[in-house]
Amino acid sequence: MPDRPGDHWDRKVANGLAFLRRRLSGDYEVDEFGFDPELTDAVFHPLLRLLYRDWFRTEVSGLEHVPVDGPALVVGNHSGTVALDALILSAALHDKHPAHRYLRLLGADLVFRMPVVSEIARKTGGTVACNPDAERLLGGGDLVGVFPEGFKGIGKLYADRYKLQRFGRGGFVSAALRTGTPIVPVAIVGGEEIYPMLADIKPLARLLKLPYFPVTPTFPWLGPLGMVPLPSKWLIEFCPPIPTTHLTDSADDPLVVFNLADQVRETIQQTVHTLLERRPDPFGP
Repeated sequence: MPDRPGDHWDRKVANGLAFLRRRLSGDYEVDEFGFDPELTDAVFHPLLRLLYRDWFRTEVSGLEHVPVDGPALVVGNHSGTVALDALILSAALHDKHPAHRYLRLLGADLVFRMPVVSEIARKTGGTVACNPDAERLLGGGDLVGVFPEGFKGIGKLYADRYKLQRFGRGGFVSAALRTGTPIVPVAIVGGEEIYPMLADIKPLARLLKLPYFPVTPTFPWLGPLGMVPLPSKWLIEFCPPIPTTHLTDSADDPLVVFNLADQVRETIQQTVHTLLERRPDPFGP
């Protein structure tokens, strides 16, 4: 029997009231890291969906390389002055993957020292970027996302856009090796243009205890309006997974870890170049 006029909205109101009732009564589940799937699906992903689908017009390819079940370590390039790329990647992967998998993001210590931000990060599945947490998540069969460039990636000048920075000591590789988890490189194009960093006011950054203080075409000149990201066109491509099961005994071998980290970095860099050729206009359709 077809819905009568108003049935759709009646259901939405009823679902919304039921959601509020569960939140107020505490009748919902979170895991040991604080991840709240219901809140993520009901609040955060719909907001991010507006960004990645309508504002950034994001195209995603290579999802067949992300396993339908079981663990994988998703390693991406970082950019954009504000780390929206991690959030966009997480929401787009969940929406478009056939199994609608959650990406458990590893974040810098600073993220988890900031009021409100730390709570949101925990609720949406994030945790501190350390090997013990990464290995526990991978051991539990989760998809884990990491951006090894860290603040060097998101805090670089626009003149250095799409040039991947150093991957640190390769801790993410060690976590993958210890758990025998495949590494899935992912290249993201579009993040560099949302807040083009023209300068970094280092004295002010030190005063505020921040890794950098950006100057962009709109910030700080336009105040809060300067935080609105520019509507760049985004392309995300997942690359074929790199197996690690044959290297589990080499997790503490610096040479093996460095070589594998370099292989992942080079794969992402080459894929970024390919995506840039496919997207000649940063603000095109």
